[in-house]
Amino acid sequence: MPESWAGRALDAQPAKTVDPTAGTRQRRLTVLLADMVPGARTVRVSQHQPSQTWPSPYTRAYDEQGHLIPLNRTQRVTTARWVIRAYPEADWDEAHDLDLTTGTLRPAVEARPARGGGR
Repeated sequence: MPESWAGRALDAQPAKTVDPTAGTRQRRLTVLLADMVPGARTVRVSQHQPSQTWPSPYTRAYDEQGHLIPLNRTQRVTTARWVIRAYPEADWDEAHDLDLTTGTLRPAVEARPARGGGR
C-alpha cells in the first residue's frame, strides 16, 4: 500500500457521484422555470411592467401555441429576476424571450413576426 509523506497509508477516496442536474447555469434555470410554470414553452422577461412607468421585473409565459399562461405576482417577479441574473450580458432595456426547451435567449423583437406596411 502506498504511503504518504507522513509515513501513513493513504485512505481510499470515496467514489464521486454524478449529479443528474449538473449542467450550465442557464440549462438548470430552464428546468426550474418549466417546473415553476407548467405548460410554458416561452417566457418573455422585461424590466418594465406594462402598467408602470418605473422599472419593475416582469414576466409573461406562453404555451406551445403562443397562448398567454396566467401567472401570479410571485411567479412573474421571481422568474424575471432569475432570468435577468442568469443572463447578465443581455441588454435588459428591451424584452427578451427565453425558450424553455432549448434555453435560448433572444430579444423579443426577433421573436415577433415582421409586420408589413409603411407609415
